[in-house]
Amino acid sequence: MGDTRLSRRSVLARAVTGQKRDLGIAGAVGAAHQAGEALVPVLIGLVIDRGVAEGDRTGLLIGLAVLAAVYTALSFGFRYGARAGERAAENAAHTLRTDLTARVLAPEGGADTGKLPGELTNIATEDAKRVGGALMALVIGFWALTGLVVSAVVLLKISLLLGLVVLVGTPLLLAAGHLLSKPLEARSAAEQERAAHASGVAADLVAGLRVLKGIGAEPAAVDRYRHTSRASLTATLSAARAQAAQNGMVLALTGVFIALVALVGGRLAARGDITLGELVSAAGLALFLIGPLSLFSYVNAELAQARASAARIASVLDAPGAVTPGGSAPAEPVRGGVRLRGLSYGSLDGFELDLPPGAFTGIVATDPADAEALLGALARRRDPEHGSAELDGVPFPGLDPDALRAAVLVAPHEADLFAGTLAANVAAAVPRAGADTGPALAASAADEVVRTLPRGAETEISEGGRSLSGGQRQRVALARALAADPPVLVLHDPVNAVDSVTETRIATGVRALRRGRTTVIVTTSPALLAAADAVVLVERGRVTATAPHAELVLTSPAYREAVLS
Repeated sequence: MGDTRLSRRSVLARAVTGQKRDLGIAGAVGAAHQAGEALVPVLIGLVIDRGVAEGDRTGLLIGLAVLAAVYTALSFGFRYGARAGERAAENAAHTLRTDLTARVLAPEGGADTGKLPGELTNIATEDAKRVGGALMALVIGFWALTGLVVSAVVLLKISLLLGLVVLVGTPLLLAAGHLLSKPLEARSAAEQERAAHASGVAADLVAGLRVLKGIGAEPAAVDRYRHTSRASLTATLSAARAQAAQNGMVLALTGVFIALVALVGGRLAARGDITLGELVSAAGLALFLIGPLSLFSYVNAELAQARASAARIASVLDAPGAVTPGGSAPAEPVRGGVRLRGLSYGSLDGFELDLPPGAFTGIVATDPADAEALLGALARRRDPEHGSAELDGVPFPGLDPDALRAAVLVAPHEADLFAGTLAANVAAAVPRAGADTGPALAASAADEVVRTLPRGAETEISEGGRSLSGGQRQRVALARALAADPPVLVLHDPVNAVDSVTETRIATGVRALRRGRTTVIVTTSPALLAAADAVVLVERGRVTATAPHAELVLTSPAYREAVLS
C-alpha cells in the first residue's frame, strides 16, 4: 500500500510539472477574486451605515459606484483565472497521455501485461482527464481557502466571537469532508476498473467481429459484454451513491455551520454589540461562506477520484519492463548473423540455431507453439529462462531494445494496418524519408492491390485494413516489412492468405529483394521453402534437421506431413 501511495503522488506531481505558470496565474487571480467576493458584503455594510443610517447621499452614490466597479472586475478576473486553471488541467492531462503512450510503446515492453487494449485506452483518456482535473480542483480549493481566510479576518474585526466560530469550525468541516471522501475514493477506483474492463472487452469484440460472425458466436459475445457492462454499471451506481452521500452529508454540515454563524451574528446585533451595517456584512459573509464551503465538497470529491485514477496510471508507468534494457547498439555495419544457444523459451527447450549473415532460411515448426516461441525469442518479447540469443556475437540483453528491433524485425502474419493511405502504411517503417517503396510493393505482389484501388496507393484504407480482403491486407503488411529493409527480417506465414500463383511470385520477389540480407521465414509454404538456401525443421521444441527443401521432402516424413499435407 505504501508503494501505491508513493506512485500515486509521483503521478500527481508529474501532472503539476510544467503547469506552474498557469497554476500560479489561476491561483493568484482566483484568490484575488475570492477576496473581492468576500469584501462585497463589507462594502454593502459600509454603504448601509453611511448612506442609509447616516443619510449621506453622496456616500451612498460613491458606494454604489464602487460596488459596480468591483463586480465588473470580479467578472473579468474570474474568467481569466478559470481559463488559466483549465489550461493547466488540459495540458497536464495531455502530458500524462503522452507519458502513457510512450511507456506502452517503450521497447522494453511490459506496460500492457494483463491489460486489454481498450483498458489502456481508458486509462490514457478518462484517468488522465481526472488527474488533470485535479489541478483545477486544487486551484479552486485555494480560491475557497482564500475566501474563508478573508471572511474570518473580516468577521474577527467585526466580532472576535464570530471570527473564532469560523476559524474553529472550518478545519473541523474540512476534516469531516476528507473522511467522508474515503468511500468515494475506493468506489471510484472500482468504477474506473470496471469501466476500463468493459472498454477492453468491447474493443476486443469489435476487433474479432468477423470471426464471431463466422463461427456463429454472436449470442455468446453479446452475453459476455452484457455481463461486463452490468458489472460496470453496478460499480458506477455504487460510486454515484457514494458521491451523493458525501455531497449530502457535507451540505448538511455546511448548512449547520452557516446557521451557527448567522445565529451568533444575530444575537450580537440584538445586544447592540455590532451596527446594522455590520450585521448585514456578517449575514452576507455567512451566505458567502456557503460558496467556499460547497467548493471544498467538490474539491474533496474530485481529489478522491483523481487519487484513484493516479494509482491506475502509476500501475502502467511503473510497470516493470518485460526485458532488461541494454545500453549498446549493434556494431555497424550489421552483418546479420543470429545465434540461439541452449535456449529455453516457451515450448523451446535447449534450442540451437545458427542463421548465417545474408542467408535466406526457411523454418518449419510441426507445433505452432514452437513457431510462436521462436518468434518471441527473436523479437525479444521477454528474456529466455535459459540459454542465449546473439546478434553478430553480441548477446541480446547487452543491446538497446530499440536498436535491436531496428536490426532484427519480426513481422507477424496477423500484423494490422492503420487508418490512412496504403502508401502511408507501407512507408510507416521506411528508415529514410522519401525512400522508394516500389520494389517492396512489387516483391510482395502488393502492386496488384494498388492497381485495383480507385486512387492507387493514395487510397484511404480503414482501421486495421478492414476495407481490404485478407490476402490484400497480408500483401500490404508484407510490403511494409520489406520496405523497412532491416539487416535481419523474420517473417511469419506471410502468404497463407494468397493463391498459389501469387505465392510463387512473392517467393521469387522476396528472395531477389532481400539478396545479401539475412531473411528468415517461419512458414509451411512450399514455394517460400523451395526458394530458401536451407530449411530448419523444428519438432518438440528442438531442431531435428537442416537441409534444402527438396532433400527434406525426400528424407523427412514429419516435414512432408507439415508442408505437403
